[in-house]
Amino acid sequence: MDVTDVDFEEMYQGKTPIGDKMPWDIAGPQPAVVALEADGGFHGEVLDIGCGLGENALFLASRGHRVTGLDGAPTALARAREAAEKRGLDVTFAQADATRLDGYEGRFDAVLDSALYHCLDEEQRHAYVAALGRATKSGAQLNVFCFSDAVPENFPVPYRITEQNLRDTVGGDWTIDVIEQAVYTTAMTREGLIAAVASVTPDAQPDPTALNALDVDEQGRVLVPMLRLAARRA
Repeated sequence: MDVTDVDFEEMYQGKTPIGDKMPWDIAGPQPAVVALEADGGFHGEVLDIGCGLGENALFLASRGHRVTGLDGAPTALARAREAAEKRGLDVTFAQADATRLDGYEGRFDAVLDSALYHCLDEEQRHAYVAALGRATKSGAQLNVFCFSDAVPENFPVPYRITEQNLRDTVGGDWTIDVIEQAVYTTAMTREGLIAAVASVTPDAQPDPTALNALDVDEQGRVLVPMLRLAARRA
């Protein structure tokens, strides 16, 4: 399984070596997103781009925000809609190409990207940033959480992102206010992570040393190094 060429629809259907439990499905919003919302990181019409199962979008809606969640995986979107209905929350979930965002021009006041940016190659990132510019209003807030270059080499992520990459790729169209270290909460224990790495790299046994060095939260869930970017559209 090449993690730089992931079919997320297949992953949500459980058609991968790791089964149907997504490493990022923690059955709730990312703690970093909860903290950002508490600090006033979202206002007006909010876009959750690459929303997946919709937990972050549903959390933001529960806090009174008007939210649209967009993703490329129909299975994930169907599950997100079911969750919204069960919880009585009004969130629009729709399928879209993040590098185009056709039909959403001038729509949003704030954007959440929780682990999408690092799934795109460099050409796609530039198209994506341009699409976000078209889809947002003047003064819109952009919030990005992406895996950093501090992630261990044998951790299965599509790309590791440097601070300089964010400045070069995002900074051309957006005024960057913050780039800082953060962490991303996964659904995996250390043991589960090592097993998952072994399942996606069957020809090479993972070295557990670096993986075991990753911090865990109070529930034993692995915390992965990330960068948090906050930027404004001119």
